[in-house]
Amino acid sequence: MALEDVLAVDFPAAWRSVRDPLACSLPAMPPDEFADLLSVYMRRIRASASGVATEIGMSREAVNNWRQGLSLPNRKHRHKLVECARYLRLSEQETDRLLAAAGFESQYPMGSQSTGQPFGAHITGLFERLSRMAPYPILMLLSQAHWGQPPFRDTLLATARRVYGDNAVLHVRPPYSVTADAKDYFEAIGSQCGLAGVDSDFAFEAALERRLASGERLFCLVSRFEQGDPALREALAGILRSLSEMYSGRLHLMLCGGDALAALKYQSGDLSLLNIATVEYWPDPGNDELLDLARVHLPEGMVTAALAARLSSLCGGHPALIEEALVALAQQPAIDDAALLDRLCASSRLWEAFVPLVEDEHARLRVRGWLMEARLGRAQPYLLDATLRRLFWANLLAVRQDGGAWLEWRCEAVRRAGRSVIDG
Repeated sequence: MALEDVLAVDFPAAWRSVRDPLACSLPAMPPDEFADLLSVYMRRIRASASGVATEIGMSREAVNNWRQGLSLPNRKHRHKLVECARYLRLSEQETDRLLAAAGFESQYPMGSQSTGQPFGAHITGLFERLSRMAPYPILMLLSQAHWGQPPFRDTLLATARRVYGDNAVLHVRPPYSVTADAKDYFEAIGSQCGLAGVDSDFAFEAALERRLASGERLFCLVSRFEQGDPALREALAGILRSLSEMYSGRLHLMLCGGDALAALKYQSGDLSLLNIATVEYWPDPGNDELLDLARVHLPEGMVTAALAARLSSLCGGHPALIEEALVALAQQPAIDDAALLDRLCASSRLWEAFVPLVEDEHARLRVRGWLMEARLGRAQPYLLDATLRRLFWANLLAVRQDGGAWLEWRCEAVRRAGRSVIDG
């Protein structure tokens, strides 16, 4: 079977998680009206079909066909639709809504929950640790795929406003477009921070410094740090680090991302741009979090300790698999473990992570061998092997404690999905 055919496999509709996410700011419309929804989002930022097509690597004709309702994105182009959502600057709820309209699974099945949802204690702990960091309060919050960037963003921001005050909380969302120049990039960020007259990196730094020099204590959350042009995001990180050093204790930073953000901590040793930052990894859900997440989908009578143990065993802490398992249980409360495992093994989220490895023969052979083992060796603060890093940030691997920190496949569903893709 050709690779294009593998990518285009369409699983039964019952295997998809297509719940309509929490309501967003736009008027409600049927989830199957993909063309209307896309048109609304494009008009909101005056995006053209050619502009969207250039950003996501599709033809203008294909984008026009989506917008006019002549076709829907096929399964091998789900990642293109995610890129489109980022370019259109959609929120996590809006991204999930657009994906659902196209018949795809959520991108942020947990990260878009409202304030008061799971991980509240963990988020409170993050802010407590940030307040004790000296001399430079810079926290890198790293999370693997499918958690959102950052996970539970609304809860993070609500906690920050309680701790620092509404006017002292800045939320930076770097523009997605890699074609944006420095003027557009920092103009957008300045606007997000309420800083007038920002049209360059220097103007952004000067405007932020004026607030700090006046004696204010500020908190800055940077969501989806890895979006946009690498040189511009490194310039942003450099500005924030410099101001944190100059105004020690007045500027508290929480930078959220994954592989590219971790590289700024580790790759160049003492010369790394963010070598002074403290690293926190988003944790796997414990029993309490699993039960809280289950209450979103299931009646209270089904939310038991046995259910939490079942989700932990079958899903291994993978957020998208937890979501799919809960949807399956809501549809078929009596589904047994074997049938549920079969359903999870066919998750398109796992296939999307493994399929790119099929294209590289060397990586394919290495992964095939690793899939024969449950444990892949000692975990490290920064994985030097590029293939292992790719598997880790795709959330296929987890760090587990057992007489030390070890890299392991998240669960049997991940291993079976990997074998299916590679053997196919």
